[in-house]
Amino acid sequence: MRHDARVSTDAPVRRSALAEPTEDPPGRWVAFITLASIGLWAGFFGPIQVLLAQQAEAIDAGNKKEILAVVLGLGALTSVICNPVFGAFSDRTTLRMGRRLPWVAGGAVGGALFLLLLSVADSVVVMAVAWCGVQATLNAMLAAVTATVPDQVPVHTRGRVGGILAVAQTLGVVGGTGIASATGSIAAGYAVIAIVLLLLTVPYSLGSRDLALAPEEGPEPFDWVGFAKAFWVSPRRHPDFAWAWITRFLVNLGNALGLLYLLYYLQDAVGIAKDEADDRVFLLTAIYGAVLMATAVVFGVWSDRAGRRKIFVIWSGVVGAVATLLLGVVQTWPAAIAAAVLLGIGYGIYTAVDFALITQVLPGAEDRAKDLGVINIANALPQVFAPIIAGLLLIVVDAAGGATETGGDAFSVGYFVVYASAFAAAILGSVFVTRIRSVP
Repeated sequence: MRHDARVSTDAPVRRSALAEPTEDPPGRWVAFITLASIGLWAGFFGPIQVLLAQQAEAIDAGNKKEILAVVLGLGALTSVICNPVFGAFSDRTTLRMGRRLPWVAGGAVGGALFLLLLSVADSVVVMAVAWCGVQATLNAMLAAVTATVPDQVPVHTRGRVGGILAVAQTLGVVGGTGIASATGSIAAGYAVIAIVLLLLTVPYSLGSRDLALAPEEGPEPFDWVGFAKAFWVSPRRHPDFAWAWITRFLVNLGNALGLLYLLYYLQDAVGIAKDEADDRVFLLTAIYGAVLMATAVVFGVWSDRAGRRKIFVIWSGVVGAVATLLLGVVQTWPAAIAAAVLLGIGYGIYTAVDFALITQVLPGAEDRAKDLGVINIANALPQVFAPIIAGLLLIVVDAAGGATETGGDAFSVGYFVVYASAFAAAILGSVFVTRIRSVP
């Protein structure tokens, strides 16, 4: 009997789901979450970079810009709402399999189904509804995937893991864009991306290491009023969280303004023929991705070892801003390649290190997914504003006679104004990083 009692006393103690992790997760877990992230970002960016623009043109070539702006804007608005809401539900999930896994797996299945619906959309309404469905389900997955990092990874290695996930995001963007460009049809592009999303989520679903909430850690009884109020994170009580949100919003606004109209920019400002533009977008994306992957993990690890985050975030934003200005000022194919390199450097460092910084200013462990969802609004909201801002700027400049003919040495004043606006937003975001006090 004494032997049994001693064994019971010495048994490993289960780590609380709300405790700050102190040990690095195994390499296979990092590999699993990396694969799931690749599938997730392919699901987002295969459509955003190529397929939605092609589909808008196929539905109504004369109004392609307006259709794309409406569809992207509605999808981004859906993302703004769904990411923090599903994140909050993830925080409250009490299933034995854990808080995050149900939303990762369910989001992947839902995203695949809506991608298949997009593959047969032949009207603006169906296209918009299906894209909003993709955004809703994949944002449920994104909220859960993002929260697994502070759940599982100690602070001192989050820069490294953030860099790896930045590489995963890039592989997803490049892979999704490559699939969309290579499949030969809009419907096939959506179908293949849906299959890739599902297959790459399977390993994580089988080895998530997700921790379930203990009975004493369970949430308070559900109350809609309290649930809604929880999304407000007081800037007075948590000023660093507020500044982190503002800086991410501005940098992502600059990035969105630079990328959302890239296909049309190459056609209308640089003078790339329509039948070549898709391949050129893929090439630029591949260059951007290769440079990002070469910088993200290196600078993430450097940030971990230096114990500093802000200086990396500030200068990465400046480099990205210079890249967008280059697109506006020098509207040539070589300049576009140079801008892709600079964007890869800047955004690679930013994605890795800023993510680590944000996990260090979260208000509390019990609401990690919800709070990261609030931060992700700063990723998604620019997707709402950027198409509107860029579209209005182009319309106003065109009306004022600022548009020029495609090709040759023609210069588009409209796209210059768009990219100058992107530069200003990214620079302002970099400046505001200095206001964060709790993270060096």
